[in-house]
Amino acid sequence: MKDMQAQLEKLRTDAAECALIRDLATEPKKRALFTKLAEHLTILADEVEHAITAGPELKRKE
Repeated sequence: MKDMQAQLEKLRTDAAECALIRDLATEPKKRALFTKLAEHLTILADEVEHAITAGPELKRKE
C-alpha cells in the first residue's frame, strides 16, 4: 500500500511539474504537449487513488 501511495504522490508531482512547464512554455507545440502530459498524469493519479480507496472492495469481490 505504501508503494501505491508513493506512486500516487509521484504522479501528482509530475503532473504539477508538467503544468508549470506548460505555463512557462512560449512555443504553442510545447504548451500543447505539456498540457496533454499534465492531463494524462492527472488521470493516472486519479485511477491509482481510486485503486487505493477501492482496494478492500476489490479483495472482497474476489
